Amino acid sequence: MADSLNTQKKSSKVKSFLGWLILVAFLVVGGIVYWKYYFVFGEGVKSGYLNYAVKKGNLFKTYEGKLIQEGFGGGRSGIVTSNEFVFSVENDSIYHILESNSGKFFDLHYKEYKGALPWRGNTVYIVDRIVQMK
Repeated sequence: MADSLNTQKKSSKVKSFLGWLILVAFLVVGGIVYWKYYFVFGEGVKSGYLNYAVKKGNLFKTYEGKLIQEGFGGGRSGIVTSNEFVFSVENDSIYHILESNSGKFFDLHYKEYKGALPWRGNTVYIVDRIVQMK
C-alpha cells in the first residue's frame, strides 16, 4: 500500500515538472518569435526618389518599393553612386499613392524589424506613412 502511494506521488511530481517545462518552453519560444518578427527594432525617415512601387508575390501578394537616395554610395572610393532603400508597404492606401507618383521625391517613415514575415513583405523595412512628397 505504501509503495502504491509513493509511486503515485512520484508520478504526479513528474507530470507537474513536465507541465511547467512545457509552459516555460512555450513562453520562451513565444518571446523569441515576438522579438524576431513583431518587436520594432528601429524606426526613422528615409528620403529619395521613388524608383518603383509594385505588388508581387507567389502566395502572399505584398507591396514592395524602392527609393533611390542621392549621395555617395558604398561603391569604390571617389565614385558617386546612389544608395537604394528597398522597402515593403502594409497599407494599400499608401501603396496607391506611391504607385501613382513614381519618380517623385518622398520622405517615408518606416519601421525596422529583425525578420521578415511573408504576409507583411519581403523586407524588414515596413513603410507606415508618407511624411512628405515633392
